Amino acid sequence: MTATAGSIGKADPAGTVKAGQSVASRITERLSGGLVRAVLIVVGLFWLVPTIGLFISSLRTPQDMSASGWWTVFTEPSQLTVDSYQKLLENSDITHSLVNTVLITVPATVLVVVVGALAGYAFAWMEFPGRDWWFLGVVSLLVVPVQVALIPIAELFGRIGLFGTILGVILFHTGFGLPFAVFLLRNFVAEIPRELLEAARLDGAGELRLFARVVMPLGGPAIASLGIFQFLWVWNDMLVALVFTKSGTQPITVALQTQVRQFGNNIDVLAPGAFISMVIPLAVFFAFQRQFVSGVMAGAVK
Repeated sequence: MTATAGSIGKADPAGTVKAGQSVASRITERLSGGLVRAVLIVVGLFWLVPTIGLFISSLRTPQDMSASGWWTVFTEPSQLTVDSYQKLLENSDITHSLVNTVLITVPATVLVVVVGALAGYAFAWMEFPGRDWWFLGVVSLLVVPVQVALIPIAELFGRIGLFGTILGVILFHTGFGLPFAVFLLRNFVAEIPRELLEAARLDGAGELRLFARVVMPLGGPAIASLGIFQFLWVWNDMLVALVFTKSGTQPITVALQTQVRQFGNNIDVLAPGAFISMVIPLAVFFAFQRQFVSGVMAGAVK
């Protein structure tokens, strides 16, 4: 059967040929796409260089690190050893600070996510006096710098016995993380169709059941994104921990800084400690990467 005149130059069923597109333009398009991928791969490798260098340095002896750069292991792989990690496990200050970091980060993240989700749902779908003004007040707290509140809250915690404790650091991070959490989750929850919530109410669902069975599953991507942001912020924090903790409650960031100040030449402990401090947030991010991307893209297309 002969092709009709209108079918000349159109794409075939597989979509491999575009209408009116010449061979040269198709070759240029494919080359440009490959060039973009190559550039992105190169940029990604450059971003990974510090992480790779720190990891390799953590597997070398102090003598090797003083004598040559970390890249020499590619020609002399015999330099690699796990002795530094053994010394790290024997350093009670570092291991204890790592436990403190977990004890601070996990509750501060969970509290911000749970309280922020409840408050976001309340501001979005519950009626109470002054709701909009309360929400504006919460959003206005986003512009308050952390540095402004350090001294007043330190004095307050000192009077009530929370200064220098892990609980005090958790409360500080929770308080400063809630405004952003409420703002983010309120805007996300407000996009849930009203008909869906009304149907659940007609089925007899109360507010708490409606929140747990409908809002939480639909808000999973946004909640995961918030959890990642809060976890990274608290885990990598040094300013708040430096002010509000003491020797027995210091997280890993302050402990590593103290090791540098006291023992400037113990790189065999600092390198593996810094790598562990960095690789745990990376693992959390990659573990929830799918939810994070879904949360960032939520609302972009309907």
